[in-house]
Amino acid sequence: MDSGSKLATEKSFNLMTNKEYKKRHIRRRLNLIIRYIILTFVAFIMLYPILWLIGASFKSNSEIFSSIGFIPKRLDFTPYVNGWKTGTEYTFATYFLNTFKIVIPKVIVTVISATLTAYGFARFKFPGRKILFAILISTLFLPHVVTRIPMYLFWNKIGMLDGFVPLVAPSGFAVDTFFVFMLIQFMRSIPRELDEAATVDGCGPFRILIEIIVPILKPAIISVALFQFMWTMNDFMGPLIYISTVKKYPVAIALKMAMDTTSGAFEWNQIIAMSIIALIPSIALFLSAQKYFVEGISTSGIKG
Repeated sequence: MDSGSKLATEKSFNLMTNKEYKKRHIRRRLNLIIRYIILTFVAFIMLYPILWLIGASFKSNSEIFSSIGFIPKRLDFTPYVNGWKTGTEYTFATYFLNTFKIVIPKVIVTVISATLTAYGFARFKFPGRKILFAILISTLFLPHVVTRIPMYLFWNKIGMLDGFVPLVAPSGFAVDTFFVFMLIQFMRSIPRELDEAATVDGCGPFRILIEIIVPILKPAIISVALFQFMWTMNDFMGPLIYISTVKKYPVAIALKMAMDTTSGAFEWNQIIAMSIIALIPSIALFLSAQKYFVEGISTSGIKG
């Protein structure tokens, strides 16, 4: 075969290769576009309730029940202004402050107690450890409603009702078994050689926990804090049982109190507006720590 035919063959081969590459590239782009369209549609369906809530907070009561769409006819901030004032002598600022008086100490106490308890079960051998761990795990199957009456009688006996202590203090005894179990699973996947190396360098058990274990547990600890923050922000039954003074109500009860059950005339736009504001702290905290939260849920410690 002469050089001319070789050159023609190479050109035709390159042309076919380029066409095939372009076809593949176009097919890949189409698949990507279709995938993003489907994901966007699914995301819109999942986010629609929140979008509807945001839109409904700017609507009047009549518009809320007459339109299924989430886009209001006009932006009216009156529901936010009137909802923030509430129908009591206190504004929602008081109820938010009360909520954070419960949430922040409870998150801190939960993280400390759950970490210490998990460290003890995961790293130390002591008599009855297996039995105690079995009892700990069995409490996962114990409904919280079972403990409501005994705990109420206990706090009533010592005169601590109508305060924030009954809502925060139990977390100091690692009563949130789910968090303890999750941290134990993380700690079990951390190589013990790190503890041994730190012991050789003169570190005690507490220093090993603070300087070796806790930095590795950062994603799991952030997950614990996020879960506890959101659960406590949304807790309604606990404050309803232990708090009886309106001045000490958290947001969850204040929202329920905004429903005037005597007249039956609910200002739904105000209630929805305050619900949107109540969601902002949890959403903001989740978005700011999303990376660690996903890592803490999807993994079980460090990978070797």
